[in-house]
Amino acid sequence: MIAEFGHFALIMAFMVSIYQMTVPMVGAAKGWHGWMDSARPAALAQLILMAISFGALTIAFVTSDFSVLLVYENSHTSKPLIYKISGVWGNHEGSMLLWVLILAVFGAAAALFGGNLPPSLQARVLGVQASISAAFYAFIIFTSNPFWRMGNPPFDGRDLNPLLQDPGLAFHPPFLYLGYVGLSMAFSFAVAALIEGRVDAAWARWVRPWTLAAWVFLTIGIALGSWWAYYELGWGGFWFWDPVENASFMPWLLAAALLHSAIVVEKREALKSWTILLAIMAFGFSLIGTFIVRSGVITSVHSFANDPERGIFILAILAVFVGGALTLYAFRAAEMTAKGVFAPLSREGALVLNNVLLAVAAFVVFIGTIWPLVAEMVWGRVLSVGPPFFNQAFTPFMIVLALALPLGSIMPWKRASIARAWKPLRGALILTAAVMVLVYAVSTGRSGLAVIGAGLGAWLVFGAVAELWLRTGSSGIGRLLRLPRADWGKAVAHAGLGITFLAVSLIQAWQVEDVRVAQIDEPFRVGAYDLVLRSVERVDGPNYLSQMGVIEASRDGRAVATLTPEKRVYPVQAMPTTEASIDYGFWRDLYVVLGDEQPAGGWAVRTYVKPFANWIWGGSIIMALGGLISLSDRRYRVAAGAARRSDTGTVPAE
Repeated sequence: MIAEFGHFALIMAFMVSIYQMTVPMVGAAKGWHGWMDSARPAALAQLILMAISFGALTIAFVTSDFSVLLVYENSHTSKPLIYKISGVWGNHEGSMLLWVLILAVFGAAAALFGGNLPPSLQARVLGVQASISAAFYAFIIFTSNPFWRMGNPPFDGRDLNPLLQDPGLAFHPPFLYLGYVGLSMAFSFAVAALIEGRVDAAWARWVRPWTLAAWVFLTIGIALGSWWAYYELGWGGFWFWDPVENASFMPWLLAAALLHSAIVVEKREALKSWTILLAIMAFGFSLIGTFIVRSGVITSVHSFANDPERGIFILAILAVFVGGALTLYAFRAAEMTAKGVFAPLSREGALVLNNVLLAVAAFVVFIGTIWPLVAEMVWGRVLSVGPPFFNQAFTPFMIVLALALPLGSIMPWKRASIARAWKPLRGALILTAAVMVLVYAVSTGRSGLAVIGAGLGAWLVFGAVAELWLRTGSSGIGRLLRLPRADWGKAVAHAGLGITFLAVSLIQAWQVEDVRVAQIDEPFRVGAYDLVLRSVERVDGPNYLSQMGVIEASRDGRAVATLTPEKRVYPVQAMPTTEASIDYGFWRDLYVVLGDEQPAGGWAVRTYVKPFANWIWGGSIIMALGGLISLSDRRYRVAAGAARRSDTGTVPAE
């Protein structure tokens, strides 16, 4: 009965979304305030109904109701509770239900916290948001219903994919969806502005918090996914340029560009057309990512579904919304003329460079991701685009971005001088040079990659510190602590990017890898560490069988860690997995993977020493923290309200 109740709530939410996408939009066109005001309760009703629907499916998983087909296919009675809960979204149908729940959350948030918006703009934003929800409700109800019942329910289920039975995968998809779906708000604001024909500084200030929130969630989601792949898949890497990894990375790049271009609209009334286009494309790439994951056109360890019919439905949603928005953009773009004039050498010019680099980088990733599919469809050739292409094609844009970012942040608006901009950065430049010399001195292989990457990372970190210090003037620490949170957030995010730059470069340059057949009690050396395989034991887990190796690691005769890598088999799905054992450290990770037993005796063992590995995810978390600090700046709320009180509408972009 609970499943039917959840299904009924889903259908009711679909009906409410149809109301919300039509009535408030008509009201905005006619100037009927009652019709416009009905968008807010409709958005809240959608959220309540979706919470009921998602809660019903969660109850079915937790109680192991195998009469529900989805529960039977993705759960098992012996599975730990956390994986019963994460199993709700660890599949195609449940993950889409989470997708529309988050759509409803953002719609309700816009209804609750959008009181500063002009009534017509809020009604149109909520109307566009509801139209996206309606499309995905239809997709779920007609192609991916999670509430289908089984006529003869079995006593137990097929279990969840063992790769997904991990804490990292319990949290990675929700954060990623919050980012994906959060970009729908930027899209809704862009389309609403195009309908009204008005884009100005107030609009940019309204759209920035939603974009920033989506970017923060995407950053956390991508970092969690990278960390999961690092320790769970046993490959020893943090990024593989997998198509599904790229699917989340492309909208992240475009969202970062959108954040920076919206600043120019807000401060200088320039880049209006470009900012609207970025808002459309950022959400468009979120839909492209959804298509890649769920259509079956590209195979990946991360993909949810391999149903071409579902892929066609998502492709239709992509065509309608992105195609429709771009058509509207083509009609309105000429009206969005820039008011602010600036020299190429200025903060505006630096932000334009930032946008070009991020957008082109996203396009490079898109080409590399989609090209094998195009080649197979058009020429019938099976191609593989791997890390070498991405590293060579993508990296140069990031190098230029890292070099320009501290300098652009310090430049004044409208017109700048290179000589004056360099002056506050002299200390940062000296410290950066010192870091590069230090890295060169301690690098045994004299790796150019390590020196350049460490220099770029240090330049970003010290440049962020220099910018904060410059803003204090002669007032000292007191002024520094009173700086707006947005300034602190920007500096923290840029410093986090620098830390990630440094870590990625050093781990690639200094990593040590060893693959061998290890004999019991026979020591072997990897880098500065001595390791001994003491035993391989059989261990019975809650829903798996495991062969666990016990490896003792020491350095200079001092015990460092006891590592326990495993090879697991999940009997229900008869699927083996590799569980790496990692001794995490501030400066390095010691990473060990147990392979198969060898016919001649011994076990295959793969060992890595990975310097600065944790700094990669630490830098990502610092970036997200910077976004959260900026998001807490009260100017996002106060200025928008002041704009409305002084002018109930926005200024036409003519």
